[in-house]
Amino acid sequence: MAKKYEAVIVGAGPAGMFAALELAQEKRKVLIVDRGKDANARSCRMEYAGVCYKCDPCNILCGVGGAGTFSDGTLNLRPDIGGNLRDYTQTDEEAWSLVEEVDKTFIRYGVNDQLVAASADKIEQLKRRAASVGVNFVDIKQRHIGSDFTQKVINEFKRDLESRGVDFLLETRVRDILLRDGRCHGIVLEDGRRIPAASVLLAPGRVGANWTNSLVDQHGIKAKYAPIDIGVRVEVQSIVMDCVTDINRDPKFHIRTSEHDDFVRTFCTNRRGYIVKERYDGIVGVNGHSFRDKDSPNTNFALLVTIDLTEPLENTTTYGECIGRLAYTLGGGKPILQRMGDLRRGRRSTDHRIARNTVQNTLKDVTPGDIAMALPHRIVMDILESLDTLDKIIPGVASDSTLLYAPEIKFYAMKVHVNRHLETSIENLFAAGDGTGLSRDIVNASATGILAGRGMLKKMSKPGR
Repeated sequence: MAKKYEAVIVGAGPAGMFAALELAQEKRKVLIVDRGKDANARSCRMEYAGVCYKCDPCNILCGVGGAGTFSDGTLNLRPDIGGNLRDYTQTDEEAWSLVEEVDKTFIRYGVNDQLVAASADKIEQLKRRAASVGVNFVDIKQRHIGSDFTQKVINEFKRDLESRGVDFLLETRVRDILLRDGRCHGIVLEDGRRIPAASVLLAPGRVGANWTNSLVDQHGIKAKYAPIDIGVRVEVQSIVMDCVTDINRDPKFHIRTSEHDDFVRTFCTNRRGYIVKERYDGIVGVNGHSFRDKDSPNTNFALLVTIDLTEPLENTTTYGECIGRLAYTLGGGKPILQRMGDLRRGRRSTDHRIARNTVQNTLKDVTPGDIAMALPHRIVMDILESLDTLDKIIPGVASDSTLLYAPEIKFYAMKVHVNRHLETSIENLFAAGDGTGLSRDIVNASATGILAGRGMLKKMSKPGR
């Protein structure tokens, strides 16, 4: 590769693209490398009308736009949802300013500029209902892109970056980083080619977590294991959830269980959406999508238990993979589906019980079974208690007909240690986004990309560079 670059970014998700924008605005020569395809070439054919189309997992998780390209496309406009930007800023004002900057950039590339928001009175009433049963409802300003519009927004973003001189090297894997005298000087591609650069940004997204972990081990990059989220995807009739999703499209409820004192949260609510399979590293899990122009009769959301391990087993990724493989085995390579009533009564769901259930599953390629055989007992108890608690806020959410899909596992990379400029313990090597453990959603990943881009610019502008 003859062209010389000042910055190489590993990962074309929101963290990588926002970092590239910061650099390109200052006329820096930037290359983005990603193992996936261009946004237009990615496809996620999902299951409708009982017909299942298997997706290439890399098409869903890799490529321009990252995993968020096939997400619900909800932008949660807070610095403390999906991570905590205050960990990397000096003031609250700076953290909120980053969120505002991310928001304005997405609007510039085609996101609807109308917020999904209810009246202050309705929000206050919902907060009061939640607080009355010991639950914290987090009020969030949101924008909804929609799984069917996200690709268009990403395409506009990429076109703008290219017009500013940013190059993309797609369908290409990065093997390693180039080190000399304790400093990073570029990357090594899988085919052995070397690409030198003054600065390198690791932003490989959630799918690159294991690769990031391998670099941490190989090169002694300072990092620590992050918690993992394990749980189920809950599906109910939309009429049950409308009282809440009319107020907040993606409501965030934070619960502390009484029996185990565990933290449980709702995540990624898809109003009138669809359950979809998610495949990665020999594990089949579930996720949810919703669209601007296509509705189902159901609403789904993730209910996740946060697990933080200590000695002797600190590796939360290995722990999650063990649970995922067990569920894969019990489900015969498919997600496990169970009625809430069956889980309560300690019996597995069957095809017959599912067929006559009030709530009909939007994902058909599943195995009716017993989630209690796949997930640890403590997590199952947390899920049952949390749904019963939510039922006091959202009547009907814990009915016998409620459907539970397992597993939903949110893997996070080891949290890489960074300074306030998001530079790692290796000089000239920066980190951002989900794949390095610094964020867990689109907005926070984008904001860490901005901070990393600015950190790289600051380093490049030093005398002698």
